[in-house]
Amino acid sequence: MLVFSAADFEDFLEPRPDLPAPLEGELKQVVSLLAANKWPFRLHATYDESISRFLNVYEEVNREVPFNGLHWFFDHCETVSDRNLERIKALGGGIAIQHRMAYQGEYFMDRYGKKAVERTPPIRKMLELGIPVGAGTDATRVASYNPWVSLYWMVTGRTVGGVSMYPDKNCLSREQALQLYTQGSSWFSSENGKKGAINVGQLADLAVLTDDYFSVPEEQIKEIESVLTVVDGKIVYATENFSSLAPPSIPVLPEWSPVKVFGGYGAPVDIRKAARAGVPVREHQHEAGCYQHGCAHAAHQLLSGIEAASNRYAGFFGLGCDCFVF
Repeated sequence: MLVFSAADFEDFLEPRPDLPAPLEGELKQVVSLLAANKWPFRLHATYDESISRFLNVYEEVNREVPFNGLHWFFDHCETVSDRNLERIKALGGGIAIQHRMAYQGEYFMDRYGKKAVERTPPIRKMLELGIPVGAGTDATRVASYNPWVSLYWMVTGRTVGGVSMYPDKNCLSREQALQLYTQGSSWFSSENGKKGAINVGQLADLAVLTDDYFSVPEEQIKEIESVLTVVDGKIVYATENFSSLAPPSIPVLPEWSPVKVFGGYGAPVDIRKAARAGVPVREHQHEAGCYQHGCAHAAHQLLSGIEAASNRYAGFFGLGCDCFVF
């Protein structure tokens, strides 16, 4: 966040926050400094009401210190209005979208209704207006880092629980979704034309996948994994038939990081992957009640797996991403 008063949080279990009165003055000071130095900036923005206030500030700053091609953007924009999309376009801004609605869609519908969820966010409208749009995950606090879950969400318009949120007009084709993840996102790091496509002269970033993204059934998109990953021409990950090409393991820092025992996407909740990765999982002991009322075996496995993978600070920060405070 650029200033704390502009912290527009996204917990749809809670009511929309009313941001404090000092927001405009504090935000203007920071954005003016960034614009004067031509430093790109971004701002977390969930609700249209907050976005309106942010844009009021940006427009005022732009009159005094023109943005002039500066790459600035909002993150998220789930409830952004068409009017504010036009204002973003006029200021030359972009929008980075993430798939937290795949995880919080049901909560949003419970609070705001089925009609309101249909354009959260209005991706097609953004593209129609010619606004730069990049796709990502916002991992690991509000969504999984897995890009295939995000691509599944953009293509199907469904939550990970299978609930349909979007009409066909707000879903993307597989090619469009992939473009937002590759060429689309390159704009946000000012690297458009340098990365995002397998072309002569661009960075050699590519992956060999377990399945054909363009032909597998929609439900299987989120199960795709890489078996070979190349970044800037260098192999950084290899498994299965490419195992012999795998680079040597590097030390995991900090030592308590859960990725030290990562056994593939789904571990440690997936007991088989957890076992292969050496993640200790306490065995559930059946008792008489299990046979009378059913067994919470899966829940025991889930909780013990989470505890095994959590770091020593989890009790203080919760099981989300600890980097939130740094």
